Amino acid sequence: MTLRLTSLALCLLCSLPAHAERADRDKPMLLEANKISIDDAKKVQILEGDVVVTKGTMTLKAERIVVSEDDKGYQKGVAFAGKGGLARFRQKLEGKPEYIDGEAERIEYDTQREIAELFQRAWVRSGQDEVRGDYIWYDAVSEKYLVTAGGKTSDPKSPPGRVRAIIQPRNKDNGTPSSAPQRETLELKRDEHSSAPR
Repeated sequence: MTLRLTSLALCLLCSLPAHAERADRDKPMLLEANKISIDDAKKVQILEGDVVVTKGTMTLKAERIVVSEDDKGYQKGVAFAGKGGLARFRQKLEGKPEYIDGEAERIEYDTQREIAELFQRAWVRSGQDEVRGDYIWYDAVSEKYLVTAGGKTSDPKSPPGRVRAIIQPRNKDNGTPSSAPQRETLELKRDEHSSAPR
């Protein structure tokens, strides 16, 4: 049972951030919840009530986490926020004194495709860079993001949804923020018919 619980938390934590602290993979995992339910026949595990998962520098906090496993052993994990709250993750970046943080009402991770999705009031911050939107799709293999605003609102007078990104300038020699002011352009478009998998 301990092995199953370890693997369910790993599916949500290990591959979410790009360039995450590699040493975390060898650290013990601590799982805390008010209730844990395991259905080995259906290959479903559920952690409920103030769930906190810690492994090295990685931390995931949610009200509820559900993990299912397919016949090939791949897992899909879903972290749910409590009423009005947000599910949160945090992990140190490899070789840097910075962290990657994220929040959303729901966070999903698919271990087979290595894709993370954050739904509703979502944001991810890596170092000093940040993206915000109603939906964030992240491919851990290609290290690509897709961020979209919410769909049409019920109020026709309200402005269309928008995404927001803050991208810090980088010094080409060492990848750190440059001390000289630079201006970079970033084009973000509102995508009504996103082609990203949902």
